[in-house]
Amino acid sequence: MKLAAITFSPQGVWVCEQLRGTFRDLDLYVHTAVPLPAGAKAFVKVMTLVPQIFPQYRGLIFVAPSGLVVRSLSASVQSKLSDPAVVVVDVGGRTAISLLSGHEGGANALTVQVANILDAEVMISTTTEAVKDLIVGIGCRKGKSQQEIIAALTGVLERKNLSLERVRYLATAEVKSAEAGLLAAADSLDIPLRIISSARICSCQREFQSSSFVQQQVDLPAVAEPAALLAGWRTSLIVQKQACRGITIAVAQENCLSLA
Repeated sequence: MKLAAITFSPQGVWVCEQLRGTFRDLDLYVHTAVPLPAGAKAFVKVMTLVPQIFPQYRGLIFVAPSGLVVRSLSASVQSKLSDPAVVVVDVGGRTAISLLSGHEGGANALTVQVANILDAEVMISTTTEAVKDLIVGIGCRKGKSQQEIIAALTGVLERKNLSLERVRYLATAEVKSAEAGLLAAADSLDIPLRIISSARICSCQREFQSSSFVQQQVDLPAVAEPAALLAGWRTSLIVQKQACRGITIAVAQENCLSLA
């Protein structure tokens, strides 16, 4: 089953077009008050549209106010075991919210995918995810395998007496977003991979170790440490980058500042 995006504004259309560039199976629904982009479908009333399309898609991505979305879903919601994933994005593309069917329906995973495309913040309130507080930043040379990356990651966590079960995200730079070994490692560990844009890393004002080698190779001051710091909320670096045969690992903890 495919994905659908629904929006009501020109700004929302722009956000949806960013998503259509990656999600090739995305159907776009646009309110009739807005000029219709190529390939999109027009609708008049969202309260009529949603009940019609709700069972037809594995995920619905609304680029709209969350209150409007909640009201439009009210007549269709049945069960977390059968309802599609629902993600809400603000029209500025700044925040992606997992609203419905977070774990069982895949909304949490879809929210991370959407946030990675838009370089947005992730909002997930599922209890089992919210209690996790570690983000592992990873940098690696091209071609590093899934096994090598997992070994480096778990090795650092073990040496620092940190549990893998506390890891909420893996994080890396945009230039490593297609690294096969890294993608496979995240999939194998069943931990979402956050992609941090080059622009955010270059403008990051947080304190981290820069590397002239990384600057020469990928035109960034660093990867593992800033990725870990930027992928979460109120983060503090608790493990500085550790070099492991062409792989660098750093660990940030969320909410440390609120405990000070």
